[in-house]
Amino acid sequence: MCGGRGTRLDSPQEKPLHEVAGRPMVDRVRGALRRADRVEAVHVVTAPNAPRTARHVAETAASHETVIEAPGEGYVADLGRALRDERVTIPILTVVADLPLLAADAVDTVCDHYAALAPEPTAAPSLTVCVPTALKEALGVSADTTRAHGGRELAPTGVNVVGRVAGDGGGPPTDDAPTDDASGANGTDTSPEHDERLYVTYDARLAVNVNRLADATVAARLAEAER
Repeated sequence: MCGGRGTRLDSPQEKPLHEVAGRPMVDRVRGALRRADRVEAVHVVTAPNAPRTARHVAETAASHETVIEAPGEGYVADLGRALRDERVTIPILTVVADLPLLAADAVDTVCDHYAALAPEPTAAPSLTVCVPTALKEALGVSADTTRAHGGRELAPTGVNVVGRVAGDGGGPPTDDAPTDDASGANGTDTSPEHDERLYVTYDARLAVNVNRLADATVAARLAEAER
């Protein structure tokens, strides 16, 4: 998902094209997805809000990447447009473009966790990946959206798996999903319509969303340290 305006970043570049350690964030995310063993295809969702990003993606698309043009009416509307595209199959992993430290093994870990949920044959759960807000604070990055769950304050990472139940068209996970975290604690939504989960990870690479220039500075420092 790379069609947001990114007004908080205060960068001369469109947000997805803002460089971290010498590479546009959108390319770092695309690279991680291309290298992930569990990812079969990459659909890049663009919007009129970021025309230079859309042009860049179109010009650099790999053979197994497709570009989906969304209306630019917000994350939920643009995601809905992408989910209705005939090239998209459900369940699908969704990732925001402001996660420049994303790595292939982190993507595979999320996909493996989702596969281990073992849904019923007629249904696919949705998964929201979160980190403890304390981790973001320790790293020195912003946490604009948080929520309390199970006695912890969590922040969404922008990585999700969108699933569906039989007869349902699918949709983004909601905020009242039960937890299925790395420590083994889990819960299950017993409603017949939905099976939505939270996955809480302590992977710092999923905790650095670049929404402000200070976040970009932290991301660049961590990216250089990984080289």
